[in-house]
Amino acid sequence: MLKKAIFTLFFLSQFVTSQNDFGIEFPGYERDQICKDYNFMILQKPKEVRFSIKRDKGVIYFETNDKNWFAGLFRGDKDGMAIDLVDMDRYDCATSHPESSQIRGQLLKPVFSKKLKNTLKKTQQGNFRTLIGRIPTDLLNKELEFNILFLKDNNLCLYYVIYDLESYPWDLLDMGMYLDSLTYSNRPVSQKDEGFILRKKKLKFKVPFEKNKSVYSQEDIKPIYDSLRLTDYNIRTIDIKAYSSVEGSLKRNIELQEARAGSISDALQSFQEPTIETRISSAENWVEFLNDIKGTPYEYLNDFSKQAIKEQLTGELVQKLEPILQGHRLALLELDLERKDKYVSMNPEQLIGSFNSEIKNENIEEAIIIQNSLFERIRDKVVSPDILKKMEVPRQKMFVKIFNKNSAFRFMNDIRQGLIVLNELQQLDKLAPGDPEINYNIVAVMIKLWRYKAIPIEEDRLLKQIQVLKTFGIDDSLIERMTVNFQIVQAENAMRARDYSKKDQAVDFIQRRYGRFPLSDFDYLSLAQFFSYYGNIEMSVKLLEEKAKTIDIDEDLLFYYINLTLTDTQLTQTPDYRTIMLNAFNLNNARYCRLFNTFGSGGVTFQLLEDPYLRNSFCENCQGEN
Repeated sequence: MLKKAIFTLFFLSQFVTSQNDFGIEFPGYERDQICKDYNFMILQKPKEVRFSIKRDKGVIYFETNDKNWFAGLFRGDKDGMAIDLVDMDRYDCATSHPESSQIRGQLLKPVFSKKLKNTLKKTQQGNFRTLIGRIPTDLLNKELEFNILFLKDNNLCLYYVIYDLESYPWDLLDMGMYLDSLTYSNRPVSQKDEGFILRKKKLKFKVPFEKNKSVYSQEDIKPIYDSLRLTDYNIRTIDIKAYSSVEGSLKRNIELQEARAGSISDALQSFQEPTIETRISSAENWVEFLNDIKGTPYEYLNDFSKQAIKEQLTGELVQKLEPILQGHRLALLELDLERKDKYVSMNPEQLIGSFNSEIKNENIEEAIIIQNSLFERIRDKVVSPDILKKMEVPRQKMFVKIFNKNSAFRFMNDIRQGLIVLNELQQLDKLAPGDPEINYNIVAVMIKLWRYKAIPIEEDRLLKQIQVLKTFGIDDSLIERMTVNFQIVQAENAMRARDYSKKDQAVDFIQRRYGRFPLSDFDYLSLAQFFSYYGNIEMSVKLLEEKAKTIDIDEDLLFYYINLTLTDTQLTQTPDYRTIMLNAFNLNNARYCRLFNTFGSGGVTFQLLEDPYLRNSFCENCQGEN
């Protein structure tokens, strides 16, 4: 499940509405001096201190979990707060864009220090709340958001808008563990479960479509099927995202793409008996269209609405653009494959018996196949991991792979086994010195345990162990990935020790080196969040900005990028950002449009629509969607 993170936006403007401002002073250049200490208390509050606005029918409260912080914030007689009631009707797409103003809605009368403290009461949840206003009768049934004006000596110091953004789990880059081969966690961005895949694997590829063709036969699909070498695998699920080029009727384009996707699924199903679960989505390929017309004589179309572009794409112009458009008719296929298990009919006890028999006969290859079948039963929670204790394997060098796999599997299945597994692997290294897979697994476990402070580490010695893996034939890209993880842990430790120079050195190293090895979507997310916390948001944006414009990006990763950038008004007005918004809409139109819902009702805030470029995107794509 996704978590929620609360982000806030502070801003001040020189525009003030003509409504009653209750005598509040709106200082200009002298604001920094007047508000210096006051702003510091708000902006530098401890992360443990939380506050929010609560609505109880028509009554508005300010609520915090820290009474002392609250008391320190309002010391002078004219220190206080006022609430700006912002109505979603301000952003109605049927009206012109609202004029910029300091006060966006209806300002309520300020409440100052004495009254704030006198009405402060403890809630049943242990927080503290104080009354700061009542909603006028004519606004009670409106969709409202509540912005806070923080006042110092009756001067407006901060105008505060709350943003509700999704956050995601993250971790070190996935180093994997050697079982039969290197096995990764294969985690989607939004899933906490650190599961991994043994008998399954994912494959992704593109299928181009010919213009106006909607039916695919076995003959069309067989080359794809053969190239996947599916003799030992069945397809469990297919996720098909079908894209049409942008010219023509939207309804016709969607119908055509769904027919194409369905025919691909049907053709693949014909090659196997087990039913394939299929998920199909379809969209017009605006993302690649807007990317591909950049730098061409047709770049001017970027300034048009989608409907206006469609009106242009007729006759001679659409013929000239056909070399571009033909590359936009495609389907992205993601297949989940499951290895065929010849032991599927055996129960776990029978598997153990067969395994022990194959070991006794020194038939190691068959024993490994049975071992994998047992692993899969454990992963599916059909049987307890304790069943592995029933394996009867002599402690001999010829069986090292069996032992290594058991240890690596237990660590991937439950990281709490880390200390036991590390000891087992170190003993195996004595039994089979120089085994590359054992040595790789030892270092991978050590980095994880170091990160969680489960073992003391000599940093120079661990770094040398990582580099020595090269002498065992471990690929350079894997060593680079481990080295980056080493630096991530160093940065975390340096930050805790307030050694900011060492932390900055680690961040700089990571920024220079992450391009030397391939990244999964989860790796992108982990690095982006690392940079946001330990470096700066600009590093995260740079990491993701090109990927955000690709149609095969993970949905949650794209929405994380949007979280980072939604409030950057310089970025949101660029053509590239429009492409990114359309990409998000195509991936999940309902989720995209929900970004602009009311704060507290599933949205980030509808006040994003204060930005004219975001408002244009919303009005173009979301009318009737949310």
